[in-house]
Amino acid sequence: QVQVEESGGGLVQPGGSLRLSCHASGRLWDVGSMGWHRQAPGKQRELVASVISGGRTNYADSVKGRFTVSRDNDDYKLYLQMDNLIPEDTALYSCAVFQRGRLYWGQGTQVVVSS
Repeated sequence: QVQVEESGGGLVQPGGSLRLSCHASGRLWDVGSMGWHRQAPGKQRELVASVISGGRTNYADSVKGRFTVSRDNDDYKLYLQMDNLIPEDTALYSCAVFQRGRLYWGQGTQVVVSS
């Protein structure tokens, strides 16, 4: 059993910053990639940023240069530093953990960018 929990969402003005955190726990021993996804109302879920076990990162074009993903392998934690936020970043942000062919999801944390 693997549990995934996110935190750090909230309401922020355009141009502001937020830092999201994700913590995976439970039966973890061979975690591959960890990543952040988001889903805005009426849109499909999309990958925002991910980190594989070797440390290589991947970003959606829409967030490159504004978001930074980092991972703490010792504690199975994943972070997303979001700077220069825009209204289009408003969405439910979810953390996903990939292990041994299975993907585990958290409940998500809501981010609203609005003045």
